[in-house]
Amino acid sequence: HAAVAGDVFTSPSSDAVLAAIRAVSGTAGALLIVKNYTGDRLNFGLAAELARAEGIPTEVVVVADDVSLRETVEPERRRGIAGVVLVHKVAGAAAAAGASLAEVAREASEAAAALGSMGVALGPCTVPAAGRPGFT
Repeated sequence: HAAVAGDVFTSPSSDAVLAAIRAVSGTAGALLIVKNYTGDRLNFGLAAELARAEGIPTEVVVVADDVSLRETVEPERRRGIAGVVLVHKVAGAAAAAGASLAEVAREASEAAAALGSMGVALGPCTVPAAGRPGFT
C-alpha cells in the first residue's frame, strides 16, 4: 500500500508515483486509484505506463464522485473527493479475498461509477500562491 501526495494543490510527480509503484507492487501488480484532477490523471497515468513498460502489471481507476454540479458537469469531468475512501475499501476487500488485479480494478471501477458525494466547506481556502482566501 502507498499514498503519493504532492505539495498543497499540486499533483505528485510521475517519478514519485512510479517510485511508489516499484516499492509496493508484488507479482500481482498495482492498482492506482486516482481522484479526477487533470494533474493527477496525467502524472498517475504516465507512471502507470512507465510501470507497465518495466513489466509491472498496473491498472488505473479514476474516481469522479462529486455530484454537487450534476446538472451542469458531465460525470467524467466531476471532481474526485471524499468518496474515494469507499473505493479504496472495495478494492482492498477484493484484493484480500484473492481477486486478480483485473478483478480488483473492475470492482473498484464499479464502486466508483455508483458513488456520489458532495463536499461542503465552512469557509474559503487560501491557495498558497494567491496568499488570500478565494472568496468571502
